[in-house]
Amino acid sequence: MFESLSDRLSGVFDKLTGRGALSENDVNEAMREIRRALIEADVALPIVRSFTDKVRSRAVGAEVVKSVTPGQMVVKIVHDQLVEMLGAEAQPIDLNAPAPVAIMMVGLQGSGKTTTTAKIARRMTQRDKRKVLMASLDTRRPAAQEQLKVLGEQNEIDTLPIIEGQGPVEIANRAMSAAKLGGYDVVMLDTAGRIHIDEPLMVEMADVKSAAQPHEILLVADSLTGQDAVNLAKNFDERVGITGIALTRMDGDGRGGAALSMQAVTGKPVKLIGTGEKSDALEDFHPKRIADRILGMGDIVSLVEKAAEAIDAEQAAKMAKKMQKGHFDLDDLAEQLKQMEKLGGMSGMMGMLPGVGKMKKQIEAANIDDKMFKRQVAIIQSMTPTERSKPELLKASRKKRIAAGSGVQVAEVNKLLKMHRQMADMMKKMGKGKGMLGKLMGGMGGGMPNVDPKQLEEMAKSGQLPGGMDLPKGLPGGLGGAGLPPGMPGLPGLGGPKMPGLPGMGKGKKR
Repeated sequence: MFESLSDRLSGVFDKLTGRGALSENDVNEAMREIRRALIEADVALPIVRSFTDKVRSRAVGAEVVKSVTPGQMVVKIVHDQLVEMLGAEAQPIDLNAPAPVAIMMVGLQGSGKTTTTAKIARRMTQRDKRKVLMASLDTRRPAAQEQLKVLGEQNEIDTLPIIEGQGPVEIANRAMSAAKLGGYDVVMLDTAGRIHIDEPLMVEMADVKSAAQPHEILLVADSLTGQDAVNLAKNFDERVGITGIALTRMDGDGRGGAALSMQAVTGKPVKLIGTGEKSDALEDFHPKRIADRILGMGDIVSLVEKAAEAIDAEQAAKMAKKMQKGHFDLDDLAEQLKQMEKLGGMSGMMGMLPGVGKMKKQIEAANIDDKMFKRQVAIIQSMTPTERSKPELLKASRKKRIAAGSGVQVAEVNKLLKMHRQMADMMKKMGKGKGMLGKLMGGMGGGMPNVDPKQLEEMAKSGQLPGGMDLPKGLPGGLGGAGLPPGMPGLPGLGGPKMPGLPGMGKGKKR
């Protein structure tokens, strides 16, 4: 979503960081460019004005003049100001109230209220180990209650039984009493929406609010609606009083201005962002990390958190032991490819690494195709267990059979086997404790490290980890085992040995 803003800002900073000293004219020219970039990204005009004024007053001041690298100092000032505009500290959903805690979801029709309700409930159930009950108060939209029920069944979350003919307030009261009797920690109330704000909708919201006394009222807004989402937040806040905002479709190609203006205009924190259709595509909104991503500094902390959720620690520990002995068969390779896919594929991971923004064109030229992972897993699954453990058995006739079974050409099978051979050789070397993995295993005792994200963020601020301000241009030399899972040696630029046949880098025919 923030790609074009990112590109524009990095262009401005490249000009600045190349200079030995900065004059006031340099700063003014940079501010003009930044203002233009923010307006093009659809950030509200009053916010753009106050943002550029604050940055200018600090950038023309003494702190930049005396700084060793004025260009980088301006980048730091813009970064700090971006964080302030986005809301300084992350504010998660507050559950600090007597159970059952009611969370009321409000918003217009089609903004993604029902799916976001299910995503939050799934997250609380799995990550926070809370007992959650979902209830649909939407009696107007056909099958709205059924939709929530189906989402509940898919994600193993309880939903309030549907009783025909009940109004929203009756359903809210029934949900609260059912939650008290059933010993639930949280009740998610999914209210009705309209195509636009109208009086009956607001009256209904107010009635539900007084009946259920929700601890949190979350406004679900579609980030693709631009500045109108900000007006929507204001209207809902004046009439119902919202406590936070959940922005959906942050994976879209909108310009991102609504997300940047929301907090500053309404004074209400953006608490969550929806990053995709799947039920696990929900992230906490961390202003500092979003600012890092916009300014192309990567987001190592989120990558580590994602890795910690996606990677099975037991599986990783087993794999680590095998690698230390120098064993690495095709089953292990398939496991690695699946883990990479869980982390959002190569492009998803690369986007979170510092400095990769600058290499966007080279990455696009490298033709990274995340569907490649699926194809390569399919090739491995077309082999017999014996072939997977002893790839040397694979002669021409067997390769033909495997290619036919997985719907690819024999050249693709050969490419996969070559990649496996190179990785297996690398594992043997690493097993002797020579390479990056040897160091990783030493530091981790196998499996995923138990890394505290807050600790990581502190390290990033102090410059011990990429993601702090004083980054060298391009990618860092090595992430020093910053909690990346052990199954990822030699990602390009990670300082480990280069992995020649990275999946998806091939230019072979696609089918």
